[in-house]
Amino acid sequence: MGQNDSTILGTVAVLGPHIVDILGRPVSGIPEGQGSVVLDEIRATVAGTGGGAAVDLAKLGHSVSSFGAIGDDLLGRLLAMQLQSHGIDTTGLVPRSGAVTASTILPIRPNGERPALHVPGAMATLSASEVDSAALMAADAVLFGGPETTPLLLNSDGLDLFEAVGAAGTPIYMDLLYPGRPDTLDLLAPVLPLVDWFLPNDQQLRGLTGIHDLVAAAHSLLARGVGAVAVTVGAEGAIIVMPDAAPVSVPALPTTVVDTTGCGDSFNAGMITGLLVGCDPADAALIGCACGALVATGLGSDAGIENLDGVLSVLAAVDTPAVHRIRERLEKENL
Repeated sequence: MGQNDSTILGTVAVLGPHIVDILGRPVSGIPEGQGSVVLDEIRATVAGTGGGAAVDLAKLGHSVSSFGAIGDDLLGRLLAMQLQSHGIDTTGLVPRSGAVTASTILPIRPNGERPALHVPGAMATLSASEVDSAALMAADAVLFGGPETTPLLLNSDGLDLFEAVGAAGTPIYMDLLYPGRPDTLDLLAPVLPLVDWFLPNDQQLRGLTGIHDLVAAAHSLLARGVGAVAVTVGAEGAIIVMPDAAPVSVPALPTTVVDTTGCGDSFNAGMITGLLVGCDPADAALIGCACGALVATGLGSDAGIENLDGVLSVLAAVDTPAVHRIRERLEKENL
């Protein structure tokens, strides 16, 4: 995996929105006027298709570097401190003077649903010239999260950056932050041929393509040059769609849902982990589904996951043969 330390699975560079989430649960309704409600729990966590995935990747055993634009405010300092506590390299986070860090207030309903009150902040201002291209090209994988939130990475300079990453043999993974829309597909069109794996959820994929059938929607992205698609389908798990192969459905794992925040980001981290250690895509997606099941059991994007062994233990309870295959791959890579 390009690392001398056998405890490191691989190096992953994560670009995109790094957000501070303020979560509280359970919230059944907002009090009228200046009323108040006593909650069981309030937490502040690093989130977003950049930051949330970076934390999960670090927990799973990767050396992670974060790239994004943040404010020079208290939330930005809190975000960097939390990333650093997980061993994540934050030198790629660019603080904007006078700007605010992207943040979201999430009142979590008793059933785990999560309406969001969001401030985009500085995240849209990151440009390709501010990204260490050498670090991306030297990584084992690049996760480009929320490309629709960083339009300056989709101009000609950004495309040159991702073309160089691809030419270096580094796979590029992509996910969305916001619900998919047809105009987003037009925005992403130039970068899609450079993407090895696109990792949306079902609503994003349908909204992006305008196609209800998920397999057909995924094939429409393959036709635009995407290498492969793994779409998450909530309690139904995930569907893998690759060229010249039948689609593969991967089941979700049983879980007790406290909060669904960050489940998609954790799936991405697990999927990337599996693929980097040489698992076939179905087993990689099972790791992703196990990560999602764990994150759903607690409040915030960083809940549930402790390390890869813990994830595989959860998976072993429902699919022992898959865990044997995954552990064989880890042993083969001396990990």
